[in-house]
Amino acid sequence: MANEHEHGILGFVEEVKSVFHGKREEYEEFIKDIDAFKTLMNDHRITRLPVQNFKGRMKKLLKGHNRLIFGFNAYMKDRRITLPIRQPVRGGHSNGQKKKKVEENCQLPWDLLDIILRNLDFDDLFQFGSVCKNWREFHKIYWRNFMASEEPLLIQWCAVKRSLNFFSLPHDKVYHSKMINNYFRFVYHGSSSGYFIMTRKDNSFILINPFTRRKMLINNSVFQVNFSYFSCKVLLAFSKGSKEFVLVVSCKNSDNLHVYQSRNLCWTAYSTPQKVVDFAVLNSIIYVVTDKASIGILSLKYANINFLELKSTPGVTSSRYWSHVGLVSCDGYLLVLNFMSKVTYNVYKIDFSTMDYVKLESLGDIAIFCVPPKRYYALSNPHMWGYENNSIYAIDVPCGKYRVYKGDNKKMPEFIIPGFKRSELPHPIYCRSKQRYIDWCFRHLQYEVDYTLVE
Repeated sequence: MANEHEHGILGFVEEVKSVFHGKREEYEEFIKDIDAFKTLMNDHRITRLPVQNFKGRMKKLLKGHNRLIFGFNAYMKDRRITLPIRQPVRGGHSNGQKKKKVEENCQLPWDLLDIILRNLDFDDLFQFGSVCKNWREFHKIYWRNFMASEEPLLIQWCAVKRSLNFFSLPHDKVYHSKMINNYFRFVYHGSSSGYFIMTRKDNSFILINPFTRRKMLINNSVFQVNFSYFSCKVLLAFSKGSKEFVLVVSCKNSDNLHVYQSRNLCWTAYSTPQKVVDFAVLNSIIYVVTDKASIGILSLKYANINFLELKSTPGVTSSRYWSHVGLVSCDGYLLVLNFMSKVTYNVYKIDFSTMDYVKLESLGDIAIFCVPPKRYYALSNPHMWGYENNSIYAIDVPCGKYRVYKGDNKKMPEFIIPGFKRSELPHPIYCRSKQRYIDWCFRHLQYEVDYTLVE
């Protein structure tokens, strides 16, 4: 499955082709090295040409096309082409005319704009809109690339500063957001489809996208939500081809699954013999898993769950604190995580061709991102975004850090779920001034559901 990074590269190539339409010689100069170009973009190495020669060829070809040069720089961050400052046009103008001409044509080099952007926070990016004439174009391209990035961001929390920030591990950069800090008094439950999902004391849900600044309020008088962090699991998905959305909620203090649909502005309770403990979206369908590892399809039309008739189901126990089942979707697969203890676990994929569980010996080109004790995300081709294949990245809540568990090509990583119970926390951990990680955020994901696929 092609990822956003590959789509971006192919889009850049198509843009070059469009610009040089009718200039066959120039375009052929570019296209004859396209294989090496894509290799360099993806793996930061080149096999056919020396890097400097390759960069020189690109600089010569793209000269005068700032948009294309910035596209090149966006993917080749270590081999950027420097853009000079554009000088104001000289001529026999009066001082007033000169000043007006300079203001109209004032441009900063795009390398400098790139430096400016990298030192701005989210709030600044929305407000800092009048740097120079070419700022808006530059910002649009930068923001599009930023939102398309599949790199997971760590969410940082600090009680004393009353702040929620984002941290990029590969780039060692913190993104601050004052807009999110205004909602610190609410309780955070999770991140889904780019939104922070929180609740107020009156049980209503607040949905905030810190990247687009969209906010939604969902009133709730149907069920009680404990006013504490992560007291329920949440999933936000949008209806395909519209702005309508679905919010799925599973609370610790309730055996029912609660689903809100914006198209009819109401909550619906789903009752099942087995407790639904997790859910995920695959191919525009919401799947659920129970505490007994049964897999079901959530019907939004008829408010029921259609359980799959699988040939076999692994024996699981969910009674003990560390024993549980999780569900994630990744790279076209539905993955079930079965933890038997803090150090023992299995990962299965659902084979829809045989309707059976298949135990995996390795994660392959997938990385699992964990928030103890029972929250999981998955990312395919993590090496494209600064992470390792066949690895588990776990937030160690007691230490306020993260841990990486790497496996080899033939077996799963040796994973130990970090401590999470209050009784396991050392005394200094409760220092409220400590900046700690609480969750992962996948800004590029927007789950979609299709009402026509499930009866």
